[in-house]
Amino acid sequence: MLTIHTADVLSPGGESPSLPGGAVLVEGRRIAAMELYDDLLAAHPTARIRRWPGVLRPGLLNPHGPDLLEHSYHPDPRENLGNEPLTGEALAALDMTDARWGASARRGVQRLLAQGTVAVAGPLHRPAVIDAVHRSGLTIQDGVAETVWLELTPGADATFAIFDATECVATVIRGRLLHRRR
Repeated sequence: MLTIHTADVLSPGGESPSLPGGAVLVEGRRIAAMELYDDLLAAHPTARIRRWPGVLRPGLLNPHGPDLLEHSYHPDPRENLGNEPLTGEALAALDMTDARWGASARRGVQRLLAQGTVAVAGPLHRPAVIDAVHRSGLTIQDGVAETVWLELTPGADATFAIFDATECVATVIRGRLLHRRR
């Protein structure tokens, strides 16, 4: 199925200039084209349309994967442990089984997707955490020390995020809409 994602501005990253009224045509898990929305719609009138406010841009590679997913516990709201990740002594006081690490990682991944993250730096070591990351669609990239915006190019994986001001309104990884605020 073809899907056109459009926002006020398409900002592909790298050396490519921003394109007001731009859009991305997604075919399966790949970017088939990046052009003006009107041109893509004329060429593909039966494509599904997803309109977003703000800027469609590459997603983030977050350099803190191990800290966020293996050295922090993301509590389940039913646990009455608060809403913020637990670290240090608070984490050490918990009985952390593999199942609990996996559940925490899934909640942590949801937080990352809500920030426009599409990849995390590794290495990750806990099998339950690695499994949660892979199942989510995020990729793990070793040797990254700073936050990086990836780049959008035709033929590449359809992996990007849409930001309205500073809020991430949607995150797409390999053509799948994995986070949506609106």
